[in-house]
Amino acid sequence: MTLTRLLSAFVARHWRAYASAAVMLATIAVLTVWIPRQVGHLVDGLAQGRLQGPDLWMQLGLLLGAGLSIYLLRVGWRLQLFAAAYRLGRELRTRLYERMTLQGPAFFQAQRSGDLMALATNDIDAVEMAAGEALLAAFDGSLTLILVLSMMTLGVDWRLGLAALVPFPLMALAFWFISNHVHLAWKDSLARFSSLNQHAQESLAGVRTLRALGLIPRAGRQFHELADHAGEAAFRAQRWEAAYEPAVGMALTAATVIALGLGGWLVARQELSIGQLTSFTMYLGQLIWPMFAAGWVLSLLERGRAAWSRLQPVLDAPLSLQDGGRLALPTDVPLHLQDLGFSYPGSERAALGGIDLSLSPGRTLGIVGPTGAGKSTLIKLLLRQFEPTEGQVLLGQLPLVEVRLEALRRGLAWVPQEPFLFSASIAENIALARPDASREAIEQVARLAAVHEDIAALPLGYETLVGERGVTLSGGQRQRVAIARALLSEAPLLMLDDALSAVDTGTETQILAHLRELREAHPERGLVVVSHRLSAVMEADEIVVLKAGRIVERGTHDTLLAAGGWYAAQWRYQQLEASLDAA
Repeated sequence: MTLTRLLSAFVARHWRAYASAAVMLATIAVLTVWIPRQVGHLVDGLAQGRLQGPDLWMQLGLLLGAGLSIYLLRVGWRLQLFAAAYRLGRELRTRLYERMTLQGPAFFQAQRSGDLMALATNDIDAVEMAAGEALLAAFDGSLTLILVLSMMTLGVDWRLGLAALVPFPLMALAFWFISNHVHLAWKDSLARFSSLNQHAQESLAGVRTLRALGLIPRAGRQFHELADHAGEAAFRAQRWEAAYEPAVGMALTAATVIALGLGGWLVARQELSIGQLTSFTMYLGQLIWPMFAAGWVLSLLERGRAAWSRLQPVLDAPLSLQDGGRLALPTDVPLHLQDLGFSYPGSERAALGGIDLSLSPGRTLGIVGPTGAGKSTLIKLLLRQFEPTEGQVLLGQLPLVEVRLEALRRGLAWVPQEPFLFSASIAENIALARPDASREAIEQVARLAAVHEDIAALPLGYETLVGERGVTLSGGQRQRVAIARALLSEAPLLMLDDALSAVDTGTETQILAHLRELREAHPERGLVVVSHRLSAVMEADEIVVLKAGRIVERGTHDTLLAAGGWYAAQWRYQQLEASLDAA
């Protein structure tokens, strides 16, 4: 869809607002072109002594009334037109936000967050201006131009009107040349602003890392350089926009010289009155706005086109994860993974292959293995963040893709190794999935996650604001708050993706004991534990060992120890490490 089609469809949907604004603008244009003609009559009447006393005051009153009406109508069309244009900005931002929330991780791996933020701000602002100020200036300028030219040629003198138009084709050619450069300049400016936005976002998010490595000065220099480039690009675009004004000025100056020269000759020949020449020169002055409006419209449209060319691919990008499911999530059937395989986009190496697993309701599955074995990838496939490239995931006999994504994600509580906390209170972060949860319920799950005492020790307790991404909490506290949040959701399947990595072994033991009690109270709830600590999975009903994306060992804790493979060797190493730490 082009920008023209987008604006046309929007105007068609909000035609009442645009129609009322157009009526007011048309009235303004008529009054504007009537004023010079009325002034011409006043000049001729005064010169000939026909206009005096009450008639003179009445004519002056009409001019004053026309000026006041123009003022009120200008306020009216602004309220109508800009209110409609703001709706377009709101619609585009909502559409962009909703589209991004439906995309999977593959989409965000190909996009930069700074670019997406720039699209939601600068780029949509540019499209919004094209729908508001550009359409306004185009309509008002075109109507004023038609009326003024009509009055110049038909109302004053057609010879004078045609002669004054001679310079304008050259101005149109200059406009075409300038508008091409304006489009390219604004496209470059928007791209450079995105780069600046991206750098600022990354620097603020990683400010502690930059400080720890002493990179703050270098990051500042990079920001300064990007800001300079963005400023230069914006200045270059503004400079090309400023070129419209000299083109208008030269055309109007030439038209005025031609009009005064020919008009003076016609007055000398008594083929034109002084009042008519006065009206004509006033009309020439009124051509300034339509000419400037043409340049302003072209500038706004080119800026909008540049922004839309960046925004449209994101809005029209196919969903990296299709939601074709129609069914709710069944909670009383086993989960089967049949010959599951997966490769990340652009990678020739298989992240997973030949995975066969089953998990019945109320059972616990432990997943362990060396770094890069594919443990987290397996969890992402269960969450349908990615689709398997081989095999399938079944719920009973039902393929996972038949379940609605919303229903699936409400039925799965996932705690990643690096949980995300919002800039809100601890209570609000825990109650994210259940905003109506009572304080008692929030505190109960916090106790299960062994974080209640830590929260109670804070000055504001559960009302403590955690800051962006939970910056005021330690890594272990963030993980336990996320576990409490998952427990409060009451999802039938809880998945801990190395979610105990930042807590000590004593706290880990306490949390696992609470989870065991919870499963005994709710035997229908399943648990998947991914961990590099084997102590976290030793009580699982089944443990699988992944290596290079394949299952190399499986069984219970005791059978895997007896097998003497990777699991047994890793267990002995971790036990030795724990004994040394205790000593």
